[in-house]
Amino acid sequence: MPISSLAVHPTRPILVSCSDDRSWKMWHVTSGELIMTGDGHKDWVAGADFHPRGTHLASASGDMTVKIWDFEKQRCVLTLAKHAQAVWSVAFHHTGNAVASSSLDHSSRLWDITTGKCRQVFKGHVDSVNECCWQPFTSNLCTASSDKTVSIWDARSGLCAQTFYGHQNSCNDVAFSLSGSTLVSCDADGIAKVWDTRMVAEVASFDAGPHPANGVSIDRSAEVVAVACDDAKMRLFSAVTGELLSECSGHEEPVQDVLFDNTGEMIITAGSDNTFRIWN
Repeated sequence: MPISSLAVHPTRPILVSCSDDRSWKMWHVTSGELIMTGDGHKDWVAGADFHPRGTHLASASGDMTVKIWDFEKQRCVLTLAKHAQAVWSVAFHHTGNAVASSSLDHSSRLWDITTGKCRQVFKGHVDSVNECCWQPFTSNLCTASSDKTVSIWDARSGLCAQTFYGHQNSCNDVAFSLSGSTLVSCDADGIAKVWDTRMVAEVASFDAGPHPANGVSIDRSAEVVAVACDDAKMRLFSAVTGELLSECSGHEEPVQDVLFDNTGEMIITAGSDNTFRIWN
């Protein structure tokens, strides 16, 4: 069934694909070899993230749970179940001690993976929270919501520190640059925006539409933004000028997610055509 999102291993050429078939699968990037399959969720798997040391995986599902998987034990070792509706996204903190999740229930949560307890609930969005990610090496959690806003939360206090306004439709994805000073987001109108987190200001905006933009990613140099589009294409834009650099066709159905690999030499896309593709 369709692949909704991707996660790249922090140090090895390994990626995980998450699918509506209720499973996640781990692959070797260069050979395409299937390494492992994770079965256990009772509904579609919407997102996943590797532990910073690459020893565990967190997965988010339509069954309203987050699961933590131990690769050495080759099984699920923890199920986190406090969300009231489907969980879209999950993200490990850089310390590896906590994981954040975002849900259709309008909230995000912070979980302690040593105790399995919910440490913090982030409430403020008035619609589905579609994506969450950490600002690199900080305690700041960023969320993208169907209420057309992107917010940054202080994980220690649980309070919203900044909100970015400008999208005219549901925000589907958000991602930080390596330095954390640049933020990119995309929406259901096909608009992608680049934000300066220090100035809390919009730096650039570009139209990848008129179809929805489902996923967005920024490269290590913070100069190129990749957008996963509903018209089965992946588009690359200059983060500085907003210029369209390339339009990549290959998927037969909507592209649901896009990621730059850790080397910056490849782009990986996932599609509703049940495939993921690797681009030079």
